[in-house]
Amino acid sequence: MYRTLEYLIGISGEDVRRLRAVGIRHTNQLLHRTSLDIDRRRLGKKTGITPERLLEFVHQCSLLEVSGMERWIPLMRRLGINSMPDLRAQEAGKLHATLLEAIGLAGAPTRSEVQYWISQATGLDIVEPPEPEKPIPVIK
Repeated sequence: MYRTLEYLIGISGEDVRRLRAVGIRHTNQLLHRTSLDIDRRRLGKKTGITPERLLEFVHQCSLLEVSGMERWIPLMRRLGINSMPDLRAQEAGKLHATLLEAIGLAGAPTRSEVQYWISQATGLDIVEPPEPEKPIPVIK
């Protein structure tokens, strides 16, 4: 789903300005320009935004791609579900029960919707995790 960059939680006006300066205008562009670790590092050098912060933003962008989940993203974040791997790790029945408890019966997503979100998390997860830092060998 296409959203302006300001839609992302935690993004500053300065971050938005820097991303727009390199041609990134909406969340879908940010998702595709930062899904690989090497791309986040390169973009970080161009914009001054750390790769870790870009990773946080790209995880939000990837959750926007889950069909039918957009309106629930703020609640999911409060529940600690901030990325596709977090969503994929959920058990549908437990997550649905938690959402029902938080929202109430009226207006909550159905169990089948929650199952659908979890199933999409596997196919839509295009964000590469950061590479671990390689230890520097110590010469003795």
